[in-house]
Amino acid sequence: MADLLTHVLVAYILAVLFSFRYDWITPSMVTVAMLGAVVPDLTKISLVISSTQVEALIGLPFDWGAIHMFGGTLVAITIGALLTGPAYRRRIFLLLALGAASHHVLDALLINPSGYSYAVFWPLTTYHPPTPGLYLSSDRWPALASAIVAIVVWYFR
Repeated sequence: MADLLTHVLVAYILAVLFSFRYDWITPSMVTVAMLGAVVPDLTKISLVISSTQVEALIGLPFDWGAIHMFGGTLVAITIGALLTGPAYRRRIFLLLALGAASHHVLDALLINPSGYSYAVFWPLTTYHPPTPGLYLSSDRWPALASAIVAIVVWYFR
C-alpha cells in the first residue's frame, strides 16, 4: 500500500508545483493528476477479473498487464480524457499523463534482481532500461519522504 500512496503523493506534489505556474491547474485538476498516478496500477483488476475471463468474454487475446506499460497507459488516459467535456479534454489528458508518467518513473527506480526495469515503453520497444535500484515497492521510506514533501507543498500552496 505504501507504493500506491507514494505514487499518488508524488503526482500531488508535481501537480501543485505546476499550479504555481499555470493558473488553470485548480485543486480539482490536481486530483485528476493524482488519479492519473493510479492508472498504471489498474492491472490489479486482474485480482477480481482474470485476463482469461475477459478473453473468453470478448473473444480476443487480452492481458491486464498491458495497462502498466506505456501503450496501455496511453490508451487508458485517452479514454479518460474522452469521457470529459470537450473544453477540458486537453487539460485532463495532460494531467492524467503527468500522474501516469510519474508512476512509471518511480517504478523504473525499483530494485530488480536483474538490474533492469520492466519494458516501460512497450509496444514501441521491448527494451528493459537499467534501473538504479533505489528502493523496493514494499519499503515505507518513499511514502514517508513523499508525505513530508507533500505536506510542505500543501503548506506553501
